[in-house]
Amino acid sequence: MPTVAVLCDPPREGVVLADLAATTPLSVAEAADLYAAMCADVFRAVEASASDLLVNYRPDEALPDGTGKPNEPDETVKDAESAVRALADAALDDPSAARYEVQVGSTFAARMGNTVTHLLDTEEASSVGVIEPTAPFLTRGDLDGMAMKLRRSDVVLGPTSGGRVHYAGFASPVDFEDAGAPPAVGTLTDRAYDAGHGVDFGPMLPVVETREDLIGALSLIRARRRAGREVPTRTTACLGDLGLELVADDDGLALSKPDTDSD
Repeated sequence: MPTVAVLCDPPREGVVLADLAATTPLSVAEAADLYAAMCADVFRAVEASASDLLVNYRPDEALPDGTGKPNEPDETVKDAESAVRALADAALDDPSAARYEVQVGSTFAARMGNTVTHLLDTEEASSVGVIEPTAPFLTRGDLDGMAMKLRRSDVVLGPTSGGRVHYAGFASPVDFEDAGAPPAVGTLTDRAYDAGHGVDFGPMLPVVETREDLIGALSLIRARRRAGREVPTRTTACLGDLGLELVADDDGLALSKPDTDSD
């Protein structure tokens, strides 16, 4: 059975989407709300697919506190596991279908590698896809299509802008040390060929990690809604609630929202 592991953090202020809060009109609280909405869309896409859903989260002691230092658990907020479980429970039609595991590793590449290797070697998953909540445009069809490609190729990558990937799928492991080094799509391809594996690619889809990503996502959502096409429902609703708008400026497009200066 194919498995999709969603590597996520609790939607905590200062922990998630810090770059967006620093470079857009979004506050740290609003960035956390957007992250939670994208999580929900990603969880639902995996639930609707033919893959098992594994939610991988970092424990409190491994999370930054927004200052770059290790996070000290705060009694006033939910612990990481409870926060992630609550988010998935609210998003999924069948919350019992999700499994939860703590991420192991000091870097994203290490956490991805540990997850993939464990599932392939110990749990005998037929393939493992790794995604993050910043890919809310992923659909059931996208996930099932890439899982099918993994029957023929040992590695399948979903490319996005800037040489990044929105999906990394493996039917066999690779050397994961520094495997996310930019450009990730090239690094992972090199690692696959170094291990003697074939590589295929999924659809080009946007992610939402930076200011430019958010401008692109808003543009795509507006266009898809106008055309009557599918959009990530919770992400779209959250962006609407936040009042984010696209405005033209001397550099092209900028972001604005009520009572906030354009960035």
